[in-house]
Amino acid sequence: MKDPRLEMLAANLLDSSLELQRGEKVLIEGEREAVPLMIALVEASYRRGAVPYVRTGDSRLRRAWLLGATREQMDLSAAWEMQRVKDVDASVYILAGENASELADVPGSILEASHLANEPLMDLYLSKKWVLLRFPTASAAQAAGMSTQGFEDFCLDVSSLDYARMDKALDPLVELMSRTDRVRITSPGTDVSFSIKGIPVLKAAGKNNIPDGEVYTAPVRDSVNGTVAYNTPSLEDGVTYERVRFTFKDGRIVDADANEPERLQKLLDTDEGARYLGEFALGLNPRIDRPMKDTLYDEKIGGSLHLTPGRAYEDADNGNRSSIHWDIVLIQTPKWGGGEIYFDDVLVRKDGRFVLPGLEGLNPENLM
Repeated sequence: MKDPRLEMLAANLLDSSLELQRGEKVLIEGEREAVPLMIALVEASYRRGAVPYVRTGDSRLRRAWLLGATREQMDLSAAWEMQRVKDVDASVYILAGENASELADVPGSILEASHLANEPLMDLYLSKKWVLLRFPTASAAQAAGMSTQGFEDFCLDVSSLDYARMDKALDPLVELMSRTDRVRITSPGTDVSFSIKGIPVLKAAGKNNIPDGEVYTAPVRDSVNGTVAYNTPSLEDGVTYERVRFTFKDGRIVDADANEPERLQKLLDTDEGARYLGEFALGLNPRIDRPMKDTLYDEKIGGSLHLTPGRAYEDADNGNRSSIHWDIVLIQTPKWGGGEIYFDDVLVRKDGRFVLPGLEGLNPENLM
């Protein structure tokens, strides 16, 4: 029996996120656990007169391949994938692995080589219409500390938020940030400042990510100074990093620490751009209020922010180039220690709530 929630989600992804048109080719990629949603997407694509293509993956198989792969193999594999992406108009990618730590024992040098080989592929993906989402699995529910059914209901509830309403509500914040120069962020262990002057500011309300809810830009590359102490766990390449702390001088991370200090240093040494920030964003989704060790959700937590080492987005470009883009989250609600954000020395958000007149519509009770 078909789940009507999957039918609704498939329709939202194709019509709202991708605005898929008759005759357009859409690549639907997902891990094998996501097959029910992939089937719903294929059937919905056909009903719209679009042309779907599918590809399923498996994280255990990827691990086995990576452990013996040479850089030549990685480059050739990326070249094949680039041709696939060049041939389509849009893509859907569904995360659904049973073990988020599947790559934890893959040597860092191999993961670094894979990042570098796939950098052109990622740039190509971002140049097309695309959307990324998480399909609920038992392992993801476990990582979130929720029952399987509770997590499934939560994921589908968050994914069905009125993103058209959110889209309009984000406009005042986009306008304010577009005329802001200096940003200062303070929280326990954190006091960091930078400029965003001249960098485009954009909103994310259901087009590229489901769930969604953020406004993002990038710091002027060399303007970042101070220290940020992130207070959420972050899963990257199968490793859970906790208590991540960066100190910046003229934009560059000059000191870094976490529960996995050696792995952290190797990650930051992937390339020159890995030690500079490529994104600054405010999380605004009112239905996500705690970390789940899943970046797709955690970076949207209402009352949070993320400062991202690595590659800048083309549409909010500060010139930083890297094969990594690592979103690490700092929550500023009272339960997580509170904190303040200032734009040009004016307090804009305190303890996760907007206090500046004109931005009250972004507080949780107004976005639910």
